[in-house]
Amino acid sequence: MTVTLADVAARAQVSPATVSRVLNGNYPVAASTRERVLRAVDELDYVLNGPASALAAATSDLVGILVDDIADPFFGVMAGAIQSEIGGPGGRAGGERLAVVCNTGGSPDRELTYLTLLQRQRAAAVVLTGGAVEDAAHQAAVAQKLRRLADAGTRVVLCGRPPAEDTPSVALTFDNRGGARELTQHLIGLGHRRLGYIAGPEERTTTRQRLEGHRAALATAGIAQDPGLVVHGRYDRRSGHEATLELLRRDPSLTAVVAANDSVALGACAALRQSGLRIPEDVSVAGFDDLPFSIDAVPSLTTVRLPLAEAGARAGRIATGREEPPPGAIAMVRGELMVRGSSAVPRG
Repeated sequence: MTVTLADVAARAQVSPATVSRVLNGNYPVAASTRERVLRAVDELDYVLNGPASALAAATSDLVGILVDDIADPFFGVMAGAIQSEIGGPGGRAGGERLAVVCNTGGSPDRELTYLTLLQRQRAAAVVLTGGAVEDAAHQAAVAQKLRRLADAGTRVVLCGRPPAEDTPSVALTFDNRGGARELTQHLIGLGHRRLGYIAGPEERTTTRQRLEGHRAALATAGIAQDPGLVVHGRYDRRSGHEATLELLRRDPSLTAVVAANDSVALGACAALRQSGLRIPEDVSVAGFDDLPFSIDAVPSLTTVRLPLAEAGARAGRIATGREEPPPGAIAMVRGELMVRGSSAVPRG
């Protein structure tokens, strides 16, 4: 039985006119109402019919780039590189593509909403960046949306996140485990045995992978893993500051702090200085990602360099059909250990 616009309106408890406004985007609608309508559209699998159906079969010049936080340099660098490949002269013949950056704020619901909106806009491509949320229901919902996008002719590229099972997409995934393992091995090689670890949000794939790499290095070196020396928080400076103070409270004798990313590492450095400790003479600090400010920190930050700009540019080329996908539609992007002034042999 064909689902009609009236059916969507009834499910969302709004008027058919409101549904039309949401789908056409030609009239202001409250955010809560818009999300209710889009949820009903998904639940009923509503598609346009008649002449509109034929129109929906063709993709537009729009490319959506989903990021968790555009203010975070990790996402800003990738989004900028993707956009440069999409909007430049190498775009579709006869005109450039329009790149739209969709800032989810880390909200799983907002991620789903943007995917629905991009489907309605017949996006030529969608690029999802960063780690995925490890929730079975959310992963299933995202996979369903990505399949619908692909079925409609939209190219789907994952940049910095794991492959989505049973989904027609290309994945450029970062070697978070390998990079984290090498980083911790570097500190262990210097002689550190009491290492505090500041992890990201527990529900993120990036968090789990980097923590697994850290723990693998400890296990290989025969160092007991103390659960009390792991603190979770957001991927920002404030979290690093608060988590470091907590780690020092739990174990004043720790000689190194490994941070989930470089922004967290900066917060860790501030907390250590606030506590009267020198870096690296008293406590070594290491980050991850090699964000642009890392080399200019004082001391410069030991970290793992991820080629964010290069990966983003490649994702942009694949999204526009200017580069062939890797074999099997999956490529592992490896990091590089950057040893700088924030790590040293531990105090005696």
